[in-house]
Amino acid sequence: MDGWPVAHVEPRVGGVTGPGLIEDYALLSDLRTAALVGKDGSLDWLCLPRFDAPACFARLLGGEGRWAIAPTEPVREVRRRYRENSLVLETEFRTDSGVLQLIDFMPPHEVNQHDEPCVVRIVEGVSGEVGFQLDWVLRFDYGDSVPWVRRVGETDPVLDEYVLGIAGPHTVVLRGEELPTRVDGERAHRHTGTISAGQRMSWVLQWSSDPDQLPAPMDPEQELLECEEFWRNWSAKIVYDGPYPKAVRRSLATLKALIYAPTGGIVAAPTTSLPEAVPGNRNWDYRYCWLRDATLVLLALDDLGCTSEAEAWRRWLVRSVAGDPADLQIMYGVGGERHLIEWEADWLRGYRDTGPVRVGNAAYRQRQLDVYGEVMDALHLARERGLVESEDSWAVQRGMLSHLERIWRQPDRGLWEVRGPDRHFTHSQVMVWVAFDRAVRGAEEDGLPGPVEHWRQLRDEVREEVLRRAWNPEIRAFTQFYGGTSLDASVLLLPAVGFLSGRDDRMRSTVDAIQRELQHGVLVDRYTTTDEPSELDGLSGREGSFLACSFWMVDALVYCGRRGEAERMFAELVEMANDVGLYSEEFDAESGCFTGNFPQAFSHLALVNSAAVLYGGRTREQKSRRNGTAADTSAAQSRWEKM
Repeated sequence: MDGWPVAHVEPRVGGVTGPGLIEDYALLSDLRTAALVGKDGSLDWLCLPRFDAPACFARLLGGEGRWAIAPTEPVREVRRRYRENSLVLETEFRTDSGVLQLIDFMPPHEVNQHDEPCVVRIVEGVSGEVGFQLDWVLRFDYGDSVPWVRRVGETDPVLDEYVLGIAGPHTVVLRGEELPTRVDGERAHRHTGTISAGQRMSWVLQWSSDPDQLPAPMDPEQELLECEEFWRNWSAKIVYDGPYPKAVRRSLATLKALIYAPTGGIVAAPTTSLPEAVPGNRNWDYRYCWLRDATLVLLALDDLGCTSEAEAWRRWLVRSVAGDPADLQIMYGVGGERHLIEWEADWLRGYRDTGPVRVGNAAYRQRQLDVYGEVMDALHLARERGLVESEDSWAVQRGMLSHLERIWRQPDRGLWEVRGPDRHFTHSQVMVWVAFDRAVRGAEEDGLPGPVEHWRQLRDEVREEVLRRAWNPEIRAFTQFYGGTSLDASVLLLPAVGFLSGRDDRMRSTVDAIQRELQHGVLVDRYTTTDEPSELDGLSGREGSFLACSFWMVDALVYCGRRGEAERMFAELVEMANDVGLYSEEFDAESGCFTGNFPQAFSHLALVNSAAVLYGGRTREQKSRRNGTAADTSAAQSRWEKM
């Protein structure tokens, strides 16, 4: 199997209950929910029936629930890969007795709204004869509910034998050639056996919304063929011919996997409470849809050929923000839900004993002014890409602008959702400028109705204030908030949103300052954290370097005219993905490990957009195609030069 990435962490079997490193995991998805499978063959995270539902396997966060398949003898080497650009995962275990391959996937359910999620696992003998063990430990409600599990044999209308697990509203069916049996003295099921070269065995886990209406048996081999065909057809529409095509395509496939197909919403990550540092308490639930991802999602998907996904995201966005503009939130549930009440699952120890485990996210109630700019920018870009603006959508945007006019001078919590005092964050105010700027452009370029002169006046007023109050002449940089001295990687986005040319001396000086204070090698911190409680975010403890910020530095270097440096940095960041091309939220340079929720949409979005900035895609500040015509990039540059 030449070309397979080799996993350097040995798989662990025989009663080990702790999870692997975050980078040990690979993602499965059916476009409704997701699972994480470790290098040890253990499926340690699965929420059913959708991304934000309670987990039935929560070993990742210290729970008992897991579904492990691995050799019973010592493993000499593990190799993993996805088949082409699919979400079909192959894990190859090499032992002294032979080679066993584990094939894992979730049949994608994009169209049929009534399909219920399932996981298919196939064991194949590649060479020799290898003993293996299957452990199936089902725990609903994040490990808090032990189900009633029994073996059922039916003969009417067809012969059907399965293991059934039920607890309250939760129902799961497990089918396979060799079903696991109950382990004496444990609330677990196990099967041990051997697999010889050329042999295949399979198991299918299916969820049901009704214990009296169980899903019918499936043909695992047929499902495998259809899953590969789905991803092959989807990948064929990706338009990218620049360097690092595998990294860009894997990032796009990961973004596709994080889209909740029934609505088009994209979750920030399929996990909750993977800590930003170990030990630490910066643990958050990311299984929701953030408005600030809106523009990046449209750019990453639409620019590289994934137009239908961009259209679905736009529909989700307009539907979710509709209503009183004063009620606009920074995030919503995958179906547009507004109430994301935060609570702690105190029976779980947390990832590697790093609690708390949080469900829900209290930040949904924060005031973050940047989201107005993100929504206006995303919908402006959608128009530029040929998506017709509806009367209702423009009415919603005008309502948002009217409300923003009343509140833009107020302090907020900023894009990092700090839990300290409100401040006038520089990034927030720049995005206020973006909101009014895109309104002006909508009127001027698209003929949309509105008080364009008034919007232009507000836009200019905001810009003048940012340049006056956010610039610190003593440290020669734009600071994190007005009147401050601390730096923040979010100001690297000023050229990307069109606020200031990257060749402006103030921008170049800011990039230099951030490199001195926040950059370590190719990694960039979002801001400075310490072991002591922080007045800024209300938390103590350090965190890893934010991978998206590292890609933002790549973009900023390009805009500043330092392309060679940007390309070298991008190349190193591409190499920091795990063995199957996935990124977490952060990277801890001290331990050399991933931290934060995984895989992280923001990191993959940033990679794709950096590739576009470097290698010929359409970028955020540029005009794009209209009615299929090519982008006019000179207009954006000339507009910059006048600033």
